[in-house]
Amino acid sequence: MQQNQPHSVLITGSTSGIGLAIAHCFARAGHHVMLHGLADGETARALLSEFSGYAGKQGFSSANIATEQGCAQLVADTREAIGNPSVLINNAGIQHTATAHEFPAEKWHQILAINLSASFFLCRDLLPAMRTAGWGRIINIASVHGLVASEQKSAYCAAKHGLVGLTKVLALENADRNITANAICPGWVETPLIQPQIENIAREQQLDMESARAELVGAKQPMARATRPDAIGELALYLCGEFASTITGAALPVDGGWSAQ
Repeated sequence: MQQNQPHSVLITGSTSGIGLAIAHCFARAGHHVMLHGLADGETARALLSEFSGYAGKQGFSSANIATEQGCAQLVADTREAIGNPSVLINNAGIQHTATAHEFPAEKWHQILAINLSASFFLCRDLLPAMRTAGWGRIINIASVHGLVASEQKSAYCAAKHGLVGLTKVLALENADRNITANAICPGWVETPLIQPQIENIAREQQLDMESARAELVGAKQPMARATRPDAIGELALYLCGEFASTITGAALPVDGGWSAQ
């Protein structure tokens, strides 16, 4: 990080899973962390209590980033809670599966809004201060589906491919201001979201849970092992560090070889 000083870090979609793991990684390293997600006051307070032992400041916003106005609200909330963020991690995302010819228009618009447009609006609003400061880090949590496709994921693949493209443009436009922009592209990650799929496979194929997990992950990944969420967090932290200062415009797969096929 710049002069080893603590930075203010905004992480969207950080109430659980990958986003929460990223938040803990940065907080453990002494940085100020802004948490974000759709949560009520009680849930937000419980979440913030997880971070009470860390040295840095923390804040929480439940702004709805499906709209441009919601993104502006998140920026305002962040600046009030922890100061102007010099690190932006766009992690929030939603999913819906259906064939393209049956895909609901409402779901298409929701996925594009949260998975792609929100990242653009937040980058647009935060980049001027980063450029003035002469330092900034943008990390977009894309997906292996930003590099390859899968059936029934037209909106998700379109959004994640778009996010990888946006990342490259941001890298080029800000290379002269000591600002890097990179995309992390996870494959299967060990989060609660994959548990129902594992249970279905175990039930249908009469397998134990570990065998069912390997069956699910191995169907796409040569390395039939899901990535730990904190591995994504540690990679994000590395991308903000001294030795990553010339890594920019990259789409980094963390996918057990999925996209190498």
